[in-house]
Amino acid sequence: MIELDAVSKRHGAALAVDALSLTVPAGAITVLLGPSGCGKSTTLRMINRLIAPSSGTIRLEGRDTAQIDPIALRRSIGYVIQDAGLFPHWSVAKNIAAVPTLLGWDKTRIDSRVAELLRLVDLDADQFAGKRPNLLSGGQAQRVGVARALAADPKLLLMDEPFGALDPITRRDLQAALRRIQRETGKTIVLVTHDIEEAVLLGNHIAVLRAGRLVQHGTPLELLEHPADAFVRDFFGGAALGLRRLSLLPAAARARPGEAPGEPLRPDASLRDALEAMLARGCDRVAIGGAGVVAISDLLS
Repeated sequence: MIELDAVSKRHGAALAVDALSLTVPAGAITVLLGPSGCGKSTTLRMINRLIAPSSGTIRLEGRDTAQIDPIALRRSIGYVIQDAGLFPHWSVAKNIAAVPTLLGWDKTRIDSRVAELLRLVDLDADQFAGKRPNLLSGGQAQRVGVARALAADPKLLLMDEPFGALDPITRRDLQAALRRIQRETGKTIVLVTHDIEEAVLLGNHIAVLRAGRLVQHGTPLELLEHPADAFVRDFFGGAALGLRRLSLLPAAARARPGEAPGEPLRPDASLRDALEAMLARGCDRVAIGGAGVVAISDLLS
């Protein structure tokens, strides 16, 4: 979907992004991860040309984005920022309809798309379509922001720290909603975060940046099991690597016949879910729905 070829961004003598080469696969969530100031957001904004690269080439489905009209390019790409960025004097429905209106869609098509997207982000159209943004909670506003970004059915969605300002419970709900939306729509998503848990939870692929350079790129499990250097290992938490690895491994794959006290965990539970359940229940094994039992010793194999 996206190819960055030796892309750099210079601010005077300082390099915000330094000869970054990265391929973003279609139909997956790629996370740009790293500490503050590492070039994540700058890289994201160069993809839709909100920032122009100083050198290098960015290709979108094989086309050099420098050869595409920037307005047309931005209208073809969904974009979500941390505070949703909704127009305060417009209703929720009008906010979602912004890009389709600019593209000349007729009212019937727009109304149908707005209702469809509100359902997709779990907001009741009758309740929310006519509301102004000031009447929404932070989580509701971000859901509307995601709906607006998807309004013209773009193949690509860029998300810059979309859940960073939300409380932990709302953040988890929206992370789950994003995973569901990506599964249902098959969109290619590039997401910026500095949060390790969020990157591991959401990313099919993670690109770790440091000082504007790509340090390592791979699946979450590849980065957890084979960090490229001490920076990646320490950034992923050092001693916490084992727990994060458990969150990526399905408990059902380690299950065996047997019985355990308490309610079975859901069939898609991770080994980390199993460990947390054992600690909460004060036992050394838990049942996994339809799969059998996982014991504490199974976590070590």
